[in-house]
Amino acid sequence: MAGALAATPVLATNPAASHLAATGAGEKEIYECRIYTLNGDGDALDRYFRQTLIPAYNRQGVTAGAFKPYKPEDGAQRYLLFIYPGIAAYLKTKTALWNDQAFKSAAQPFFDATASQPAYSAFETILSEAFDKLPAHRKPGTERSLFEFRVYQSPNEEANRRKVKMFNADEIAIFDQTGVNSVLYGEILAGPRQPALMYLTWYKDEPTRNEAWQKFGAHPDWQRIRALPEYAHTATNNKSTLLTPLDYSQL
Repeated sequence: MAGALAATPVLATNPAASHLAATGAGEKEIYECRIYTLNGDGDALDRYFRQTLIPAYNRQGVTAGAFKPYKPEDGAQRYLLFIYPGIAAYLKTKTALWNDQAFKSAAQPFFDATASQPAYSAFETILSEAFDKLPAHRKPGTERSLFEFRVYQSPNEEANRRKVKMFNADEIAIFDQTGVNSVLYGEILAGPRQPALMYLTWYKDEPTRNEAWQKFGAHPDWQRIRALPEYAHTATNNKSTLLTPLDYSQL
C-alpha cells in the first residue's frame, strides 16, 4: 500500500509556494537525513547536536529536525534531517561548515572526547530532492508528538519514476483530504536503498495516526488509483519508522 497518514487541512495558501516566493529560490529543497546508531545513551551526542552542530547549520540558512525512535524497543538511534533551500546551498554548506571558526572551536571538545570512545558506531545518509508537488516542506503543528518516516523502494528506476508521479498527481492530495499531515517528500538521490523515495508526516498521537491511515485506505480516490495499470509494481518494499521529536528539533 502506498503510504502516509494524517494530513493537515488544505491550506488557503500553499506553504511551499510561499517559501519559494519568500526566498526567491525557484528551486526544490534538498533533504539530508542522517541516521545515527548510538553507543550509550546519546546524551553527549544530543548536547553536540543542540549546542554546536545545529546552530552551525542554522548560520548557513539550513533548518534541522531531530528525532529518536517513538518506541524505545525500536533501537538506540538519532535521526537528523537537514533542510537545504536547494542543491547549491547543500554544496556550499559542506565547505562553509568547516570554515566556521565558531563551529570548529565549539566542536573540538566533543571530537576529542569521542575519538577514543565514539558516541555512535556509524551513521547512514539519505540525500533526496523535494517532489514537484511539494517543492518546500510544510512546518508541523505545535501539537505534534509522532512523526512517520517512510522509505519506498521500487524494483527499478522506471518504476520509481512512476511512483513519484503517483504522489505528485494524486496521492499527496488524498493525504491532504484524509488527515495525513505532510512535512516533506523526497526522491532519493543517494542512499543505502535504491531506487527509492522517502517522506515524512506528522500526527498528534498514535491513535490519530491510525485513524488517518484507515481514512486513507478507504478513500475512493485511493481505491481508484491503486488499481490503475500505470501504477502497477511501483513500490515493492516499504519501511516505516515511527519517530518522536527531540526538544531541540526545529520540526
